Amino acid sequence: MKSSQIYEAVTHFAQKKLPVFIWGAPGIGKSSVVKQIANDHRYEFIDLRLSLLDPTDLKGIPFFDKENNQASWASPDFLPKDKNSKGILFLDEINTAVPSVQASAYQLVLDRKVGNYELPENWSIVAAGNRQNDRGVTYKMPPPLANRFVHLEMDVDFEDWKNWAYKNDIDESIIGYLGFDQSRLFDFDPIKEQRSFPTPRSWEYVNKILSSGVSKSLLNEAIGGCIGEENSIDFLAFKKVMHRLPDIDSIIKGDLKEIEEKDTRVLFVLCAAIVNRLKRSNDKKEIDHVLDFSLSLSPEFSILLIKDMQKSKISTENSPLWQTWVQKFSYLLS
Repeated sequence: MKSSQIYEAVTHFAQKKLPVFIWGAPGIGKSSVVKQIANDHRYEFIDLRLSLLDPTDLKGIPFFDKENNQASWASPDFLPKDKNSKGILFLDEINTAVPSVQASAYQLVLDRKVGNYELPENWSIVAAGNRQNDRGVTYKMPPPLANRFVHLEMDVDFEDWKNWAYKNDIDESIIGYLGFDQSRLFDFDPIKEQRSFPTPRSWEYVNKILSSGVSKSLLNEAIGGCIGEENSIDFLAFKKVMHRLPDIDSIIKGDLKEIEEKDTRVLFVLCAAIVNRLKRSNDKKEIDHVLDFSLSLSPEFSILLIKDMQKSKISTENSPLWQTWVQKFSYLLS
């Protein structure tokens, strides 16, 4: 399932208090999707790593209750207590926990209680973990625990990632590069002994490195530490074509209506740069100018540009040039 499908499914399941387990390769954004759901719906969010707990940590520590003359359990303070609160309890990397800790989660997942503790009514449980064939440190989930979840498997989808990238102001050189070669978004081989490899998470790190101000002499090694040396060299070679980009503001203002550039590397970055620039204003006149400019592009890149604008909620249908654009490319849209 794509991340957008995971988002939709988990949102609905959380409302019904159905425990969900999201499976997927490392670095593809499993935890980010769950955090986004919590943020969008204003839920509280607790990220609990069972691999860091002992079996007694979840159930609590026993103590002697003098008033009732019996042993009782002091529930842990990291679990939600407010009965009026609403949130998601996220059990990340649950299958990296030792079996004895996983066993302590049985009752919490199914019965929403453990020891003397009971999960508040408006809280849902979502878990995530890497697959066993990803060669991470995992333990096979016992069938009684596995049967307590609705299991969903998350895959990497470039279009979903690109929508996220535009919303989060990812550098246009990264968006353009991965549009040029989508296979570079995620390239993880569990058989190889790789310290760094490209994933959606590591590309987010690359974006932060580019904006960190690190010197150019260190850029290759720094980026290589995120996505691997070979990918770093290829990306930086691609990035060098950005000096050939036309002036984006001239296109936005309507002063530049066409270019002679044919290099697809430049055009991929150009489309990403225009969308990022339009997002800041969403001005109707600027949208008209970009539509006019897009008519001069090859059909492939004109359609790419308009689709990316629409996915970024930049309205094109109200422009007086919209019908002209549709008529020109209708043979490709049908």
